[in-house]
Amino acid sequence: MEELSKNYLPAATEEKWYQHWMDKGYFRSQPDGRPAFTVVIPPPNVTGVLHMGHTLNETVQDILVRRARMSGFNACWVPGSDHASIATEAKVVDMLKREKGIEKSQLTRETFLQHAFEWKEKYGGIIYQQIKKLGCSCDWDRVTFTMDDHYYQAVIKVFIDLYRKGLIYRGARMINWDPKAKTALSDEEVDYKDLQGKLYYVNYAIVDSENNPTGDYITIATQRPETIMGDTAICVNPNDERYAHLKGRYAVVPLVNRKVPVIFDEYVDPAFGTGALKVTPAHDINDYNLGLKHNLEIVDTLNEDGTLSAAAGVFIGEDRFVARKKTVAALQEQGLLVKEQEYTTRLGYSQRNPDTVVEPRISTQWFVKMAEMAKPALDAVVNGDVRIHPGDRFLATYKYWMENVKDWCISRQLWWGQRIPAFYAPDGNFEVAETAEEALEKLRITNAGLRVEDLRQDEDVLDTWFSSWLWPIEVFNGISQPDNKDINYYYPTSVLVTGQDIIFFWVARMIMAGLEYKQVKPFSDVYFTGMVRDKQGRKMSKQLGNSPDLLELIHQFGADAVRFGIMISSPAGNDLLFDDASCEQGRNFCNKIWNALKLVKMWEGRQSEAGSGQLAVEGNFAVKWFESRLLEVQGQVADLFKDFRLSEALKTVYSLIWDDFCSWYLEWVKPGFEQPIDAAVFRKTLDFFDQLMQLLHPFMPFVTEEIYQQLQARNAGDDLIVKQFATPAAPHHATLVEGALAKEVISSIRDARNKHQIKPKDPITLHIDTVHENAFKQIESILAKQVNAKAVVYTKTAVAGSITLVVQKDKFYLETEHTLDTGAQKEQLEADLKYQQGFLESVEKKLGNERFVSNAKPEVVAAERKKKADAEEKIRAITESLKTM
Repeated sequence: MEELSKNYLPAATEEKWYQHWMDKGYFRSQPDGRPAFTVVIPPPNVTGVLHMGHTLNETVQDILVRRARMSGFNACWVPGSDHASIATEAKVVDMLKREKGIEKSQLTRETFLQHAFEWKEKYGGIIYQQIKKLGCSCDWDRVTFTMDDHYYQAVIKVFIDLYRKGLIYRGARMINWDPKAKTALSDEEVDYKDLQGKLYYVNYAIVDSENNPTGDYITIATQRPETIMGDTAICVNPNDERYAHLKGRYAVVPLVNRKVPVIFDEYVDPAFGTGALKVTPAHDINDYNLGLKHNLEIVDTLNEDGTLSAAAGVFIGEDRFVARKKTVAALQEQGLLVKEQEYTTRLGYSQRNPDTVVEPRISTQWFVKMAEMAKPALDAVVNGDVRIHPGDRFLATYKYWMENVKDWCISRQLWWGQRIPAFYAPDGNFEVAETAEEALEKLRITNAGLRVEDLRQDEDVLDTWFSSWLWPIEVFNGISQPDNKDINYYYPTSVLVTGQDIIFFWVARMIMAGLEYKQVKPFSDVYFTGMVRDKQGRKMSKQLGNSPDLLELIHQFGADAVRFGIMISSPAGNDLLFDDASCEQGRNFCNKIWNALKLVKMWEGRQSEAGSGQLAVEGNFAVKWFESRLLEVQGQVADLFKDFRLSEALKTVYSLIWDDFCSWYLEWVKPGFEQPIDAAVFRKTLDFFDQLMQLLHPFMPFVTEEIYQQLQARNAGDDLIVKQFATPAAPHHATLVEGALAKEVISSIRDARNKHQIKPKDPITLHIDTVHENAFKQIESILAKQVNAKAVVYTKTAVAGSITLVVQKDKFYLETEHTLDTGAQKEQLEADLKYQQGFLESVEKKLGNERFVSNAKPEVVAAERKKKADAEEKIRAITESLKTM
């Protein structure tokens, strides 16, 4: 017999089995006659490494995929990564500057892209290696990258199609601008934070229509004095009597002395600040709308990098926040700053550059009309065609966003990404086409002399999300090669596992794209994972330095332990507090199973065929009980998977293995010192162990495969990863009740022995006063063995000089050769009686509440009534016992 190590050693085991599974091709999938179970990985940024959010996400997906593979499905899990336009370009720009002293502006587009692809080849595979280390069973033959040739082609094809349908347009709009990345952002790429800011109260001189000073001032409260130079009006509410005399008057903008009109609009809140608003159409969306309404001039005082432009007239080239300080100082020097006031404000920050405040900016960009595409995507979720888990938390949020959706700004001022297929003639006319030659044909209709070299392609690329919304389709070439065998077999996919923070960026848009281009939903279920936080409740982030390194965790605890650690406390959609201690719990679990393996292996050479066979198994209560318990849990786990309650499923399996199998069953069937074990019982024990490893495998694949192979020679060549689940039969309810009773009675008797200092080796005579004698006959031999009872006697009278205890409705008398402290026994029974009386009082109070009885589910009320009856019975039994003392 092979000698097993003292503890489970994960490192060598993990490498061995992952390579074995790869060599066997278990992760690969091709269309066949089985039903498909398809999962597409939410593509992590090519720039990235796995953080704990990814770890949770990938673990959940692998659990679902492994379970499906073992349930008769053709499981296909497609891995891949996203080119991440803003983040990757920023990293490449930084690398070029830091390592080679090259600015992006010194390079041609082609040369920069060459550097970007080299960077991607160097770093892009890191995250895949981490996913493998975690044990993820992805189909590595299907790795997809959003800048692959076929994918690039698909994105361009969709852009052209939507443009020709009138769903994409180009226009000047107020958009969100990231001054660090120097690109537009969509509304969803802005994170808002509540901060303590300042209101600056500034005097604007009033002049008449002839530009003559009147001696009046109007005081404006502003949060952004650096934009004063872009003011083109002062606005007040027409019902505000304080300013009625300013009709037809003008104000002078400080520092630049621009004369601007005083206008009247009900948009202004008279109660905010001074009730007067400076209007800067180039730098605020509300001001922009006022400007359109009142036909105001637009003065853009900011450059694309957030410095002041020449149009500002002062502080040209200064950073906007430096300019703020200088503007305040200048206003103070000129006597125009009235006061400063602390003020709680809300600022938008770029998701891609979290330290960068977003600027509203008027810019010509490309947009997708969303309202028309949003309605069918909303209906698909509301009518249950796409099911969200947990739906009670996210359905309302999804519905609100879809009903109030805004047009999507999809152009980005970058080079890394799919370049917008619009070609411009020198006169400004343009055509959208796949190639310059196609565009030329159309442009020549009105300009016959044009040549292809006269055309200029749009410099911008498309928003990364405009490529990833096609992910479930194009990973199977569904856009670039419509109607191919893979897209017809694997689409729609089965379940999407993703974070709640990208419900709009990605989930909603994928549903839109799926319905637009495949006329069917892209997935049936969406499982939202929660946010991973540290034990102090803080979101894990690089900035805080509180996110552990995944590979370090795996090195310290093993991949299975890490998977266990992050899953044991992560109910769908809820944030989870991650602590290394949960990984330690996972490692302890691995060692617990390993020790159970060593114990069972010790029995291998001690089998006895005497009395062996089916009768020996049927007559063994421990075997019958655990078989029913295993069937019960198999059914529970199947139901929990249907509801995507994976954390609860893991807890259920954990309890079955640690408590029921290791702590109870193995103890019940363990042979005595140097005694044999019945061969049929031993084989049944191996069978139970096999099934437990199968049940646990999706959660902890490495340790389960290792133990499955170690258990017995019959498993040689039979790999657990593809072992198919049998349909669970119904458990025997009476046996489950008897088993639970045995556990409770044994625990109570052991506790009583310990309290009375009766050593485990000292035998007792166990007297049982019960009306359920037949039930106790089933568990009698186990009771006697586990509590070291030399005899079990059924009685209806108290046994003098014994230890008395009540379990459920039955009384037990432990007769021993030792002299017992009856006073201590009486004290314990009186304490038990007091507890039961208090419990009964609380249950009666609940049942006496008419609102509870009428509103609670019938089964809940019935459970409370049963608690009442049980408590009354226990009180009666304890009272009777006390009378005999």
